[in-house]
Amino acid sequence: MVGGLRSDFHGEGKLSPYCCALNAFGEVSSCRGANKLLQVDVLVPLVVAYLIGSVDFGVIVPRVLGVDIYATGSGNPGTSNVFRSLGKGPAALVLLGDGAKGAIAAAIGTVWAGVMSSTASVETLAVACAFAAVLGHVVPVWHRFHGGRGVATAIGAAIFLAPVFGLILAVAWLVVTVVFKVASVASLGAMVLYVPGLALAGYRGWALMWALAIAVLVVARHTPNIRRLVTGSERTVGG
Repeated sequence: MVGGLRSDFHGEGKLSPYCCALNAFGEVSSCRGANKLLQVDVLVPLVVAYLIGSVDFGVIVPRVLGVDIYATGSGNPGTSNVFRSLGKGPAALVLLGDGAKGAIAAAIGTVWAGVMSSTASVETLAVACAFAAVLGHVVPVWHRFHGGRGVATAIGAAIFLAPVFGLILAVAWLVVTVVFKVASVASLGAMVLYVPGLALAGYRGWALMWALAIAVLVVARHTPNIRRLVTGSERTVGG
């Protein structure tokens, strides 16, 4: 059960006398060696997800084409800047690559919790790993901690976590971007819907807290865009 408490029982349904540590996921870990579990059992998939998220296709694709995206256009290694600077093809590759990172990270959390972990529910660890991937995209260790906004990675994770909602979110983001030609409006709207959408898909408890962390992080990264939207100086996708 998402956000539920897991405990270690002995004998006639009594809680183990050793310890029951409440971990960072709001769940009770198995009692013997709980500290080791908290350090290794959950941290391993989170670190892997962060490292995967740090692979920034907004940097790699332009670099393959001989372009330093940090010195081009807005300097942001995101789909919008790649589209403005290099066109549709490279931008599509960036969008798909960054989205795949979120889906892969969520899949890692799902598999790890189902096969290896005894400290976190499948749903909670899947969304937590999605957050780690978005964090990796925003502050990528491979690219001097200078990353993008995290929207594509967050939406990619949503497609894995809740396919129907995720696909609706992706299509809505694309339609709003094409119609209004301002990607930040579509991105902020997607983050407003992120937690309610996952809640409607059945996620509860700590899984939704990690989803909220994703939305807050992405919105925070859009602070300069919000300022430009307020002043009417936000860049359009095509210009």
